[in-house]
Amino acid sequence: MAKAESKRSGAALLVAGKSGADEQVNGAAELPVPGVRAAKASTTREATSRRSTESEVYDDGTNTFFWRAHTLTVLFILTCALVYVTLLEETPQDTAYNTKRGIVASILVFLCFGVTQAKDGPFSRPHPAYWRFWLCVTVVYELFLIFILFQTVQDGRLFMKYIDPKLGVPLPERDYGGNCLIYDPGNTTDPFHNIWDKMDGFVPAHFLGWYIKTLMIRDWWMCMIISVMFEFLEYSLEHQLPNFSECWWDHWIMDVLVCNGLGIYCGMKTLGWLSMKPYQWQGLWNIPTYKGKIKRIAFQFTPYSWVKFEWRPASNLRRWLAVLGIIFMFLLAELNTFYLKFVLWMPPEHYLVLLRLVFFVNVGGVAMREIYDFMDDPKFHKKLGQQAWLVAAITVTEFLIVVKYDPNTIMLPIPFFITQCWILGILLIFTWTLWRFFIRDITLRYKETRRRKQENSAERERPPGNSNSNPVTVSGRSKLNGNTDTVRHRKS
Repeated sequence: MAKAESKRSGAALLVAGKSGADEQVNGAAELPVPGVRAAKASTTREATSRRSTESEVYDDGTNTFFWRAHTLTVLFILTCALVYVTLLEETPQDTAYNTKRGIVASILVFLCFGVTQAKDGPFSRPHPAYWRFWLCVTVVYELFLIFILFQTVQDGRLFMKYIDPKLGVPLPERDYGGNCLIYDPGNTTDPFHNIWDKMDGFVPAHFLGWYIKTLMIRDWWMCMIISVMFEFLEYSLEHQLPNFSECWWDHWIMDVLVCNGLGIYCGMKTLGWLSMKPYQWQGLWNIPTYKGKIKRIAFQFTPYSWVKFEWRPASNLRRWLAVLGIIFMFLLAELNTFYLKFVLWMPPEHYLVLLRLVFFVNVGGVAMREIYDFMDDPKFHKKLGQQAWLVAAITVTEFLIVVKYDPNTIMLPIPFFITQCWILGILLIFTWTLWRFFIRDITLRYKETRRRKQENSAERERPPGNSNSNPVTVSGRSKLNGNTDTVRHRKS
């Protein structure tokens, strides 16, 4: 449980190594030991540049009872529970009930193992065990999806009845289109009834969802692109799912501008506060006043430190493709929410739909941090994080369930004009990628090489009396790489 920390000489303050919306700093700072080799100094420079976007954290290093793993305690409690079931409880004669209880008990034992023994992730607040719990829940959910994928369509929908007897019944989809008049003069009682009809529980859910997504992605442009792209997807797929059919003002005013836009704005303001907030941590029992203790308990549910994400998608081809992949997976996960309800016959207000959203809220932030670390510091993070790997597998598995359970809906032909729009968009992205990372670089290298040759030829043609001037020029390679180092030509 102890955090990787670095001490400043002559001070009791500890610069923490965990960061995030409880995140960990990647690599401890170097101690000022005399005689450090040049390789170690190079590592220090890399770590310093890596921490340029990370907030500075001060911690007194107190490790209380709260931070310990308690592996023996959990094992003892688990053993007592199993002994009670075996020796003191009479097993019911209900096969279905015993089957459900056995599955739940197996999951709980696995969660107990994971909470105490699983690998820690990048977040540490409110407690590392909290994030290990959600990692184990991710594994259980992926195994559940794999089980559903291997069933027939009838058996899969029938299995949902074991979870809730109300499920397994086809439900009509609500059409949000129809009358799109903002002001309906024909309805004298309430001419704005169309607006009030759309003001259901999904309006605050939209706002809250995009507020949390902004805290995950931490970039205004990426959030807006995903928000607008999903509305285009709803336009493109409304022939498959009726509830994608919405009024134009529902798409662009209520969703993009009001709900999504306001959620993104509030999220960016929160990000600004978290990036400027001082992170000074002190043990609870080291705080003298009760007010300070209460404040410390409240701040336990805030980030340990903060990392500002700088995606820089146009910096190189690898980051550009990674950002495109993140946007694609976000959109696919959003679509899975609607298609899973459709193929598994779950009403939108069912608690399983809400639990899935709560699940993604807790695991999405960890996954995004692991993806960013993998992109930003591949030398230190040589493989994709465990939570990010599982979230990607879950998103793909959910889509495969949709394809298997209702291929007729998925394969409904897209209208020709919509197909043309998507082909045009894909071609524009492909053309820009080709120009930005291939043609542009080749052209710049050619121009720089040609200019250097002209300067070298002019240098050779100078009179011998001017040979000591030592002109300084910038190399083409350094300019392309964003480096301002200069190269001196040899004297004539």
